[in-house]
Amino acid sequence: MNFDGVQTLTLLDYPEQVACTLFTGGCNFRCPFCHNASLVMYPESVWEGDAVLAFLKKRQGVLDGVCVTGGEPLLQKELPAFLELVKNMGYKVKLDTNGAFPEKLAELVGAQLVDYVAMDVKNSPQLYAKTIGLDTYDLKDVEKSVDFLLGDNVQYEFRTTVVREFHQDESFHAIGKWIGGAKKYFLQAFSDNDNLICSNLSGYNAIEMEQFRQIALAYVPNTQLRGV
Repeated sequence: MNFDGVQTLTLLDYPEQVACTLFTGGCNFRCPFCHNASLVMYPESVWEGDAVLAFLKKRQGVLDGVCVTGGEPLLQKELPAFLELVKNMGYKVKLDTNGAFPEKLAELVGAQLVDYVAMDVKNSPQLYAKTIGLDTYDLKDVEKSVDFLLGDNVQYEFRTTVVREFHQDESFHAIGKWIGGAKKYFLQAFSDNDNLICSNLSGYNAIEMEQFRQIALAYVPNTQLRGV
């Protein structure tokens, strides 16, 4: 299995773990605000799996965990076999996913190949297709992934990147009702960069983000802000 990028050290991507982050290419969504547009639109494997495994072997005892993100990692057919090798080295594994592949998610968790899942909840069901850059989208698979995580099958968090052009108060009432009772929910402040799928998007300020957090708190008591 090959990767489009490697961040050799992160203290932020995996809660309470010293980790590295592996980036996979390709995604089934086209979120206009995606910060990894090049991975989504023009995937280019530049790290061979063997090189990544060699790096991880050298970092045993230094790193605690490995984050696998994208793109959408669950598109990668070789992911289960790769994660088995990573787990055999003693690493904890965090998976970032958009929730579109619930069966694959359940398979990895059931095989004890993933220790922590961070799932994006892009918006309210009514605005989901627009928010992920598609004309239409059947939410049934995302809903299955939400239900799976709410079942406490693995440590998890839900998260939403908050963009002024896509999210308003009602977004967080609707999301809150959807994921009510979740263990953790993070509202991530959108910030512009040079690697977006679409331009001319904007974020909210800290006061506005706190107002959204107050809405979500009514449904998920452990709602926190990131990037504010």
